[in-house]
Amino acid sequence: MIPCSIGDQTLSHRSSRLRRVLPTVLACLPLLWPAAAEAARIQDVVEAGVLEQAWRFLSLRDPSVRLALAGCVLLGLCCGLLGTFIVVRQYALVGDTLAHAVLPGIALGYVWTLSKSPLHLFVGAVLAGLLGTVVVSLIRDTTRLKRDTALGVVLGGFYGVGILLVTLIQRLPGDKSGVKSFLFGSAAALSESDVLLIAGVAAVSLLLLGLLFPHFRVASFDPTFATSIGIPAQAMHYLLMLLLAWAVVSALQAVGVVMVSALLVIPAATAWLLTDRLHVMAALAMGIGMAAGAAGAFLSALKTGLPTGPFVVLSAAALFSAAFFFAPRKGLVSRVLSKSRQSRRIRRENTLKAIYHLLEEGGFADETVTRQALVERRRRPVAEVDREIAALVAHGLAEPVSADGRVRLTPPGRARAAEIVRNHRLWELFLTHAADIAPDHVHDDAEKIEHVLGEDIVRKLERALDQPTEDPHGKHIPLAQTHP
Repeated sequence: MIPCSIGDQTLSHRSSRLRRVLPTVLACLPLLWPAAAEAARIQDVVEAGVLEQAWRFLSLRDPSVRLALAGCVLLGLCCGLLGTFIVVRQYALVGDTLAHAVLPGIALGYVWTLSKSPLHLFVGAVLAGLLGTVVVSLIRDTTRLKRDTALGVVLGGFYGVGILLVTLIQRLPGDKSGVKSFLFGSAAALSESDVLLIAGVAAVSLLLLGLLFPHFRVASFDPTFATSIGIPAQAMHYLLMLLLAWAVVSALQAVGVVMVSALLVIPAATAWLLTDRLHVMAALAMGIGMAAGAAGAFLSALKTGLPTGPFVVLSAAALFSAAFFFAPRKGLVSRVLSKSRQSRRIRRENTLKAIYHLLEEGGFADETVTRQALVERRRRPVAEVDREIAALVAHGLAEPVSADGRVRLTPPGRARAAEIVRNHRLWELFLTHAADIAPDHVHDDAEKIEHVLGEDIVRKLERALDQPTEDPHGKHIPLAQTHP
């Protein structure tokens, strides 16, 4: 019995040791079987696949990646340049119309040879685009319909025919692969011939628009004046439409019919928010288009399974959003801040004007005014008047005299107050003389204009009114004052 008991204890002890060691052994099984270890490493690779794919894209090891990137960048350059003239001419819908109008031409180009011959597709698309342009002009010339209506008619009609033909092509024999990619684009399917076509269109566009840039600039802003000085504005228009049709056709394989119009408009619209000079706008639009093309190609390469066109357009839209909010002068934030600064300046100047009126009513016998008198004149709460006085002091336009709120204008403050009052009273006099408006109806207009009149305009008003000394109400018009 004792041996049995000892044996049982030994067995029990070994069992407990086995239970403790078993998890460690199981955890080491992947090291014992190479297949299991390899499976774990494959899983790790899958989890890090996006990073690996990003590195493969950035290293440009794959020929397909190089072709897609080159095609998208060249396309962004070309569309950005042409889009500049589309935006300044307010022809944004023209690009959209051409993009949809070329679809029937692409379908007929395929039917021509029952294959995706780049030359036949290009010829068919260009002819369809030019036909769409002619139809738009014909509708405008023979009816009273406006341009946007004619463009809408052509866009819908041609696009409907194109969709019908693409659907029918699917039932025909031959290589139909990739025909539907013209709708949404597929940069991964770009061939060397496609990239060469895009490069050729970009080179021709750069060459022609570079050589004829002064003519295109004049014709874009004032076609009538361009014609009067010998520039063939109509011929320039059709040349631009031809280049635009070529660009649209070359862009279809990369971004598709649906997205190409956005690539024509968004980079140029973004550049318009950043500058007012046409040549700078063209350079910025090309840069933005190239950046959007590269970003779209990169995002679509990260094993997303999504077409390139939407990523290119979304990248351009992201850049537009940044410019829309943060552009130095035309951005929303800049305009809000500018409007806030202008409002604060107008409040300060209104306070200056109120102080001047109080001093004028006292015959300028005293150089100071009390806070209470300013509150009654401004008809504002005491706390708001105190903030206005503090703002004048902070800008060096006034200085406190006593603890009870009495203030005095500094020489710069007095000069600016006199300028505002002079602007107000001169404008009232001008309205009563030039516009024959009753004196009791000119105050509100003068309240607005007094803050924006420049010194050159004031001088012209004084000369036109023969150096007046009194406004329509008999009040003295102060002379311009100088200050250190």
